[in-house]
Amino acid sequence: MSAWIPLSESLPANGARVLCHLPGNIVHLPGKSGATELREVVILRFAKDFFLTNPSKTGYTGAPHFWLGEGTSNRFFAEVSHWMPIPETPRDT
Repeated sequence: MSAWIPLSESLPANGARVLCHLPGNIVHLPGKSGATELREVVILRFAKDFFLTNPSKTGYTGAPHFWLGEGTSNRFFAEVSHWMPIPETPRDT
């Protein structure tokens, strides 16, 4: 399996789905209980230079890139610190 790659070293290809490390990422669980869960590793899609090519979509002035979540995690993820390729699916031999 590949090692975690810091954003300071390299970024994924534009549009790539990768595993991301989000330190302290709290997710609200479904239902009305208000329960939460710590999920520091999630799959996100990388959008290179999203805010440079779509300046009118938001007033955001931070990093030029965007990390798109899937399902209920579709929000902006500024907390991504590391990423790695999604490992290949195991194959029966």
